[in-house]
Amino acid sequence: MTEPVAVTGLGLVTPAGEDAGATWEGVCRGVGTASRDPALAGLPVDFSCRVPLSRDALDRRVGRTAWRMSRNAVLAVLAAREAVRDAGLDPRTWDGGRVAVVIGCGMGAGAEREEQAGRLRDLGVDMVSALTVPQIIPNMAAGEVSIDLGARGPGLAPATACASGATAVAVARDLLVSGRCDVAVAGATEAAVTPLTVAGFWRAGTLSRHAGEPAGASRPFAADRDGFVLAEGAGVVVLERTGDAAARGARVRARLVGCGSTSDAHHPTAPAQDARGAEAALRAALADADLAPHDVDHVNAHGTSTPLGDAAEAALIARVLPHRPSVTAPKGVLGHSLGAAGAVEAALTVLTLQHGTVPPVAGLDAPAPGFGLDCVTEEPRRQDVRVAVSHSFGFGGHNVVLALAGA
Repeated sequence: MTEPVAVTGLGLVTPAGEDAGATWEGVCRGVGTASRDPALAGLPVDFSCRVPLSRDALDRRVGRTAWRMSRNAVLAVLAAREAVRDAGLDPRTWDGGRVAVVIGCGMGAGAEREEQAGRLRDLGVDMVSALTVPQIIPNMAAGEVSIDLGARGPGLAPATACASGATAVAVARDLLVSGRCDVAVAGATEAAVTPLTVAGFWRAGTLSRHAGEPAGASRPFAADRDGFVLAEGAGVVVLERTGDAAARGARVRARLVGCGSTSDAHHPTAPAQDARGAEAALRAALADADLAPHDVDHVNAHGTSTPLGDAAEAALIARVLPHRPSVTAPKGVLGHSLGAAGAVEAALTVLTLQHGTVPPVAGLDAPAPGFGLDCVTEEPRRQDVRVAVSHSFGFGGHNVVLALAGA
């Protein structure tokens, strides 16, 4: 059993809201945030889930350094600032050399990359921004968060596709337990809603082709699900050793008690339909926490709304957790923010533990026949959740499961 660590702060910037409070309220309403996206006009899929703030509004919040940042770095900085404030920490007074920053990203800066490629093609090399490389490299969100917070401890940027955020949280936990830092600011960011990304996912057959209102396109575990809705966002948590948090009188929102990580070694993009790699990650997280499957009260599912992915995950949950814990899937509301999703959903799982409330799965009346899941539908469910797991699975066969418990 690995020593649990305390979650003392969290920050969110998502399509449901500009901070953690607004996001939680939006997820609990259970209404999808997808809408028509002018940037995608003319493509086979012309809707997405965007953060409800313009770039100018985001830049004003960040301040004088925003001009040099990509959109995904701006989102990360805002979420990290909120998480640190929520933890009751002050970067002006902490020992920055003992603060780690672990911010994952699945794809790097999408819009900036496409814009500069267009400038090179249409206007020539002299019109390409000198900021191109520092904006598009996937580690720069972690770098900008470290700079913004004055955090000089370990700085890492995990990239495990749609498991990046959960990987970042797990790596941060390991840094704390090993004594490499005293505070870890961990999470992920993504801002890859661009024509090229949409075209690529469309060609791969993973996006929803929903013909009705976009808000109903993402419907995890539904019989008629047909793919995910591309989204953006950022989620960050602050982790501390439980003894350190208690010593400074910090409010503890929840405890991270176990982590499990495996690889399918199966296919670059398709999930293994027996979900044995994902099952191994779930069992590893429970073993790490010294928990049995029947101890799990709630599952925050990866639930992307794809036919293959949801079927494999439903089979996994039913097989390993046959006592039917409650299940939610935030991507019904928020869409799929790729690398950021695991961090966003870890933060939402913390809020479920803290508030004793499980948000509903948007767009779902009942799970598909044969799934056997206790999905929360239509309205939030009050539940005394003592232990919850959050699933994250990514292209490349990356599987990460986080086990969290109440404070």
